[in-house]
Amino acid sequence: MALNVAALDTRIKATVASTMYDMTRVNANGYFDEGDNEETRYNNKVALNTQRITDYKNGSYELGGGCLELPVPEDAPFYVKDYSEYYKGRAYHSRSLNSNGGWNKIGCMSFINQPILKYSNEIRSAVLVIHGEKAHSCYFSKDAYKDMTTNSKYTDNKELMIIPNAVHTDLYDNMEVIPFDKIEKFFNENLK
Repeated sequence: MALNVAALDTRIKATVASTMYDMTRVNANGYFDEGDNEETRYNNKVALNTQRITDYKNGSYELGGGCLELPVPEDAPFYVKDYSEYYKGRAYHSRSLNSNGGWNKIGCMSFINQPILKYSNEIRSAVLVIHGEKAHSCYFSKDAYKDMTTNSKYTDNKELMIIPNAVHTDLYDNMEVIPFDKIEKFFNENLK
């Protein structure tokens, strides 16, 4: 979302995107682009539209389920464990959707047809993209940075910072991992 706003709002001088997700890409293509084909998207749309009818008939939105309860099964993908340990563990909150019932099933449906980073290569202002090396989502940041620096004439003020051994949620709350000094320096240099 931060990169989308930076591409839209010419008043922005500097943007930091930390542990970013391309929500449009993951909703259209699935994780790691495993469902990047018309048939998979179509079947997903059929299921979501069927859910919309069910929600209308019930007068409420059905939730997607949130994170797995702790302890997470050993055979769960690492990122599922990472999220569950964060949302069900150290960051649990009774009003958090991820800590409890999850988001409504159709809540991200509109993202399927919206390539939100379409014009990120037109961002003229400074951008620092930070991601953990071991994060399942790191490919979003790497690809966004690549697009901003190979398909653009505004490349000198773009930077990708990969934090060694960090996972996705480390950049949420791990005070030893979050590069506060780098972020402060970046903003001090670019918010003049």
